[in-house]
Amino acid sequence: MEIYFWAFVVGGLICVIGQLLMDVGKLTPAHTMSALVVAGAVLGGLGWYQPLSDFAGAGATVPITSFGNALVRGAMQEAQQTGVVGILTGIFEVTSAGISAAIIFGFLSSLVFRPRG
Repeated sequence: MEIYFWAFVVGGLICVIGQLLMDVGKLTPAHTMSALVVAGAVLGGLGWYQPLSDFAGAGATVPITSFGNALVRGAMQEAQQTGVVGILTGIFEVTSAGISAAIIFGFLSSLVFRPRG
């Protein structure tokens, strides 16, 4: 039961940070999303995101910061196995399923719904 509480708190804090970046920092949603992805990548590169994910579960793995962490984690794993080329291939290997799903579902929803304009 405690894991649900911490998932809610950590996920909520990540969302609050994003909202503050938009409201107080006057960043656009695109800039806010980019900042959160970079923050997740930096935390992942420093080795701090995995302990956060272990502690908060879905509260840390669902928000956009997790995408930045996944990019760095994939690049680091592949770089250790295959060298410098692994940096690029590792990024795409780890995140390709999520990116492909976003493209496919975005395309399918564009066939079903009409944009307003």
